[in-house]
Amino acid sequence: MKDEYLKEALKVIPNPNILINVVSRRVRQFKIGMKPLIESLERLEPEDIALREIIEKKISYTLFEPKVEV
Repeated sequence: MKDEYLKEALKVIPNPNILINVVSRRVRQFKIGMKPLIESLERLEPEDIALREIIEKKISYTLFEPKVEV
């Protein structure tokens, strides 16, 4: 994982735990055949592609808020 991509992605998703979960899920999607949403002239690892997608705001996330009924 490129350190500069990680630092930039943390500006978009400031919580490191959430960032890692988003990247992990996206890498799994690549492994089952989904195509990247960005183009790159350099050879990037799947994790770096996911980070670049986050930096360029091609993918986003929503937190699950469980409903609590009283």
